[in-house]
Amino acid sequence: MKVLLSIKPEFVDKIIKGEKRFEYRRKIFKKDVESVIIYATSPWKKIIGEFYIDEILAEDPKILWSKTYRFSGVEKKFFMDYFKDSGIGYAIKIGKLELYKEPYNITDLVNTPPQSYVYIT
Repeated sequence: MKVLLSIKPEFVDKIIKGEKRFEYRRKIFKKDVESVIIYATSPWKKIIGEFYIDEILAEDPKILWSKTYRFSGVEKKFFMDYFKDSGIGYAIKIGKLELYKEPYNITDLVNTPPQSYVYIT
């Protein structure tokens, strides 16, 4: 199974360059997911590719940061602000990245971009 994630273009750029190897989330999938379809949010507004999930880490945010910061693609303050008041944080380790030859419109897959994620079968 796949999920569609909305990701800001600044982070999509870092994923493509290999600077960001973890995608952080406060909530994680309940189903078994193999890959993530990347929807780059405004101003791109395109589905640009997908990556396979290497593993998903679930930790207290301070521990999660210590394990992932080298390839977080974000500053520590941003990370801590994002996980403020979260007892547990999730880091999706990005495996093989496949960029599509031609980006897709979101409506080619779903009606509207997801706030968090949506399952794709």
